[in-house]
Amino acid sequence: MHFHNPWAFAVILVVISIAIINVIRKQEIPSLRFSTAELVREMKPTVRIALHKGMVFFRIAALILIAAALSRPQQILEESKITSEGIDIVLALDTSTSMLAEDFKLGRERSNRLEVVKKVVKDFIGNRHSDRIGIVAFASRAYTVSPLTLDYGWLMQNLDRVNIGMIEDGTAIGSGMSSALNRLKDTEAKEKVIILLTDGRNNAGKISPLTAAEAAEALNIKIYTIGAGTKGLAPYPAEDFFGNRVYRQVKIEIDEESLQKIAQTTGARYFRATDTESLQKIYDEIDTFEKTVIEEKGYAEYRELFHFFLIPGLVLLILELILRNTLLRRIP
Repeated sequence: MHFHNPWAFAVILVVISIAIINVIRKQEIPSLRFSTAELVREMKPTVRIALHKGMVFFRIAALILIAAALSRPQQILEESKITSEGIDIVLALDTSTSMLAEDFKLGRERSNRLEVVKKVVKDFIGNRHSDRIGIVAFASRAYTVSPLTLDYGWLMQNLDRVNIGMIEDGTAIGSGMSSALNRLKDTEAKEKVIILLTDGRNNAGKISPLTAAEAAEALNIKIYTIGAGTKGLAPYPAEDFFGNRVYRQVKIEIDEESLQKIAQTTGARYFRATDTESLQKIYDEIDTFEKTVIEEKGYAEYRELFHFFLIPGLVLLILELILRNTLLRRIP
């Protein structure tokens, strides 16, 4: 049994209180006054008189039943279980100039690391449904691209605005982690995750990545780390003397040891992405790891029961009105 409007039960208490007050008042004020009670002492109350006195209970019962009908009692016919997934995730992306290296491909065309990462991250976001996701970008310092949100369309629009060169160059991995932690530390989600992607070493900022990892461990926040980029030399775009686009081979070193320690400290994993396919697989794998099922109860179908109370209440009310105006009619 389920009551859609439980506040209606307060009406029942009001009805009973008013009825009791009216009965007491009528008992205190006699309809006729006699000089002595001896004149009516031997008169016995008739059935009609007794029924007349009981009319007040007809009215009370009728109003109680009508109030019960107002509460809309319902019978649950079908119970369904709704499952949803809820995790708070912050994506921390490296936007230093080393991400301009074009050792990844989109389709058959060569593309820089950041553009490929943005494409893969969009696919990752598209696979989530009930998770709040935020984005932090970092170079020499970190900034919030988007706070935690369920509006994935708006999230992707903000992701499109992330470009290399928006802030001064550098790789402040610790600052990026710290900014992501600030977005997660006060949320009420049971599962909190940071996915950190970088292609270099920490060389800027005032916060050590390992110190930030210890803070994440204390806050029970996992940090998955991804080292992006081919091993060895990578083609890096440049301009020659005549302004033409040329490529030179540059060695960009990834601090894999620190990234492994960060992941290990927080109970997560470190991944190495050397091409677009491996990067896609990494995000897909993390997607399967971090799914927390929240089971909620929902009721798909109800049966209304208010008429079982309303009809008897109206019958009693109508019966009381008929009796008062016919058989039990009072003549002043």
